[in-house]
Amino acid sequence: YASGSPIVATPYGLAAPVAVAPAVVKTVEFDAHPHYSFTYSVNDASTGDVKSQSESRDGDAVTGQYSFIEADGTRRIVDYTANDANGFNAVVRKEAAVAPVAKVVAPIAKVVAPVAIGAAYHAPVYHAPIAAPVYHHPIAAPVIAKPYYG
Repeated sequence: YASGSPIVATPYGLAAPVAVAPAVVKTVEFDAHPHYSFTYSVNDASTGDVKSQSESRDGDAVTGQYSFIEADGTRRIVDYTANDANGFNAVVRKEAAVAPVAKVVAPIAKVVAPVAIGAAYHAPVYHAPIAAPVYHHPIAAPVIAKPYYG
């Protein structure tokens, strides 16, 4: 293996040398007076997911608002500000429910009635995917393993 390439120990012995990527250098520009604004909202009638947010920043001063419908149907509205002098401050208020929240749940599986072929009856067979187990082993130091020929 290449000099300096680490070798990784696994539950099954030693693995091949691991390639080490060269360091990536990225130049980050500093903005002394950042400025942005954004707004988004979601109104999904099938799930009852209703929420929105808007925020703007001018230098170190941030103002914004977000809202969402809670489980009891009320709307929670949070108005917030953040700046160097006062830190983060939020004012929370609630509005009464406009309409009851209806949740629609999609069926998990569709079962098709079994088909009788001649006189024989075949019960439906369900197959579930089986995930392979994942093993995580912390490595404190390189391990040198000798082969075992049992």
